[in-house]
Amino acid sequence: MNNDRPPFFKKFTRGYTFKVLLLVALVLLLLIPLNMIRGLVDDREHTANSAEADIMEAWGSQLVAAGPIVIIPGTRTEEIRTKTEKEGEKIELAKNPFTLAISPQKLNIEAAFKTETRKRGIFSVPLFSGTLRLSGAFDPAPALSGLAANEAVYLNQAELVIALSSQKGIRKINTSTWDGEDLFFKPGNRGYSLFSGQGGSGRSRTGEGIGGIYAGISQFQNRAAAFDISIEIRGGQYIRFLPVGQDTHAAVSADWGAPSFQGAYLPGESAVGDTDFSALWDINYLSRDIPLFWKDYGERQTYSGSLFGVNFFRAVDAYALNTRAVKYAVLFLTIPFLTLFLLEIFTKKRIHPAPYLLSGIANAVFYLLLLSLSEQIPFYTAYLIAALAVTAMMTLYSRSLLPSWNKSWYMGLTVSISYILLYAVLNAQSYALLIGSIGTFVVLALIMFLTRKLDWYREESESEK
Repeated sequence: MNNDRPPFFKKFTRGYTFKVLLLVALVLLLLIPLNMIRGLVDDREHTANSAEADIMEAWGSQLVAAGPIVIIPGTRTEEIRTKTEKEGEKIELAKNPFTLAISPQKLNIEAAFKTETRKRGIFSVPLFSGTLRLSGAFDPAPALSGLAANEAVYLNQAELVIALSSQKGIRKINTSTWDGEDLFFKPGNRGYSLFSGQGGSGRSRTGEGIGGIYAGISQFQNRAAAFDISIEIRGGQYIRFLPVGQDTHAAVSADWGAPSFQGAYLPGESAVGDTDFSALWDINYLSRDIPLFWKDYGERQTYSGSLFGVNFFRAVDAYALNTRAVKYAVLFLTIPFLTLFLLEIFTKKRIHPAPYLLSGIANAVFYLLLLSLSEQIPFYTAYLIAALAVTAMMTLYSRSLLPSWNKSWYMGLTVSISYILLYAVLNAQSYALLIGSIGTFVVLALIMFLTRKLDWYREESESEK
């Protein structure tokens, strides 16, 4: 009898098969803390968004502007014929109200802003303040000539309306003239919001919650007239405009070096510097679905799909980069495991499962360090500090497990290369999949090359002797 043979379990745990299965189990186990870290990133981002929303609410919200347009009340007279046995045919006149809305023939939008960053705790949001100037001309002749014989409008009740996403950002109106005469604006958009969302922010709201300003035009006549309105206004995060003019020209500039042009139209010309930008749009009415004039019988239309503008984009969104980093964590989590496994093979120094687990936890802690540091300092500085800290810790820990520096320095080299590769993935969003795929292929090919002559059954054979 072979009583001196090791038990099956002890023999099995000494083999490479067990170590491979152990690595797979550890990767699956470490998915739990990685998912917790990913949830923490989402929670911190939600907290940051809430802090930004509070700052925006007090400052003046995002700027979305539509107009100006002219609205004129009118009536449509219709005959209603009824027949009775006693009185015969009876004709009654019914007057149904409607509103004639007219877009400007020419609309010039000039927006020049200065930016600043306000903070609440460790969270910040980009804000802007400056002058919004709307100028141009109206020609009501085509709209008035398009009225039917039974339709009449009251020119002396005409109003000029500008719809705004929020009135809180208005500081004052510098100038407001119609055909050389001053206008007096009041709050409200008279039900003409013209857009129903928040300019592509992903958070829509109904037009009823949108504000604006309006002014009566007592001197309105059936002839072309120029307007000039200059508003001191402030807001944050993004700007959107609606090209309501037959010909719309927009010029936007600000001292912000990271603009992101968004909406239905990109600028025809733009110049982006390190600390400022400027952009020009020229939009003709044929390229949009907003009519030159229309009759409103109570069914209000919105044209959110034609909004255009710019986001005051953060050059580095720390939470977005942290989210992307954690998504690739599983791929890079296997690298220290495989490195330890190969070092164990080539140094013939058996390593207990506990160091494997600690190495995996150290790699997971990297993402926690990255998140916490990137909230306090620039992201890439935080990335460098976290990567150097974990690399140094892994290298020193490998030296304690292996007999000399001759092999243990490979751990530091491998971990460093993995963090460099992750850095490249984070910086090349469009090519992230390509870089990750090539990196995975190269790592797999290297492992296959290093283990090509390895006798995987050697350990099991020796333990049976």
